[in-house]
Amino acid sequence: MNQQPHLLISHGQIATNILVCGEPDRVNRIAECFLTNSVLIAENREYRIINGDYQGKPVTLCSTGMGAPSMIIALEELKRCGAEHIIRVGSAGALQSNIGLGELIIAEGAVRDEGGSKAYIPSEFPAIADHQLVHLLKTDLSQQNINYHSGIVRSHDSFYTDDEDNICEYWHKKGVLGADMETSALLTVGRLRQLKTAAILNNVVLYQQNVSEGISAYVNEAEEMIKGEQLAAHTALNALINAA
Repeated sequence: MNQQPHLLISHGQIATNILVCGEPDRVNRIAECFLTNSVLIAENREYRIINGDYQGKPVTLCSTGMGAPSMIIALEELKRCGAEHIIRVGSAGALQSNIGLGELIIAEGAVRDEGGSKAYIPSEFPAIADHQLVHLLKTDLSQQNINYHSGIVRSHDSFYTDDEDNICEYWHKKGVLGADMETSALLTVGRLRQLKTAAILNNVVLYQQNVSEGISAYVNEAEEMIKGEQLAAHTALNALINAA
């Protein structure tokens, strides 16, 4: 198959088990911390792709940039190149006050408030994670005696809408755990493309904290959030290599 236009990879160049994340530098951090025999195989725009081994099994890391459209492009091209399981290791802002910085959220499903997946199918179609992958994520954290949160998240397209506080309050009252920009697109289009997908999110903004302050703290590598990122990546990799 021809080289994909955005990821710049071809079929057979990647593993069937893929960890995706938004930030390209996060790919480097995860590879350095957890993988052996790491090789950069492609880099273009927001996409950075590294192959390596985790506990002796091949995995691929791929950054997807910010938002649903770039996530969907990555998903589509990864599928064409042989992907079977994809887990997102991302960041989220809490929508509940009991979720601390660096604590993890496993997305069982997602509110589809982003436009990318709606280009495929109306919002009545649910965004639901693969049950086996969710079970593997939960089991791994439980075996480590690590508390986590599990339930519904919300994916959206902007931090800066004029009514953002009221929007967050609405979903807070509905019991939604946190917000990001990519999970619902991954789960929806992944399901349509017969991929098994899941997401584990590291909380980087406390509920009702200023978003800019929270993101800045993450960029400055606040200790709690870096630990959360590493734990999320470790848990995702364990789930991937145990997925059927």
